[in-house]
Amino acid sequence: MEGWDPSTKSTLTRIPLLTTKAGPRDGDAWKQRLKEEYKSLIAYTQMNKSNDNDWFRISASNPEGTRWTGKCWYVHNLLKYEFDLQFDIPITYPATAPELELPEIDGKTQKMYRGGKICLTVHFKPLWAKNSPRFGIAHALCLGLAPWLAAEIPILVDSGMIKHKDDAASSAES
Repeated sequence: MEGWDPSTKSTLTRIPLLTTKAGPRDGDAWKQRLKEEYKSLIAYTQMNKSNDNDWFRISASNPEGTRWTGKCWYVHNLLKYEFDLQFDIPITYPATAPELELPEIDGKTQKMYRGGKICLTVHFKPLWAKNSPRFGIAHALCLGLAPWLAAEIPILVDSGMIKHKDDAASSAES
């Protein structure tokens, strides 16, 4: 955690670490891991809300907990930009981090792969590998998606690649 700003360190230390090393094919161990994932996500969400930093909603979209969907948003110039968020839990989880997808902005930045998968290879993947299996979905959001949104969304907005929903609605009416 050397070199991290104090806010990131503080946030990360308050997200519960996971203890069960299990993936989707591990039966009851996976169910235990899912319980830990939910506890970690709840703690992270509550922390964000208490700090007036609420920026995502996600939930498992299948009973097995291998497909997740939701919304994430970023506020830039006092305007809220909201995006669909989705990802699958890889079979090799937790050794492999989930690939977070924002399909609406697919192809609008070089820091994204086909299908809207955000680029996390250089900075996040080594961190995940070093901390597996203690990191989970909440950590992927905190250390992967949040910094990606903070770095990319202002550039995409300022370059005109992303329009605010109110701007898009008013230009459609014209």
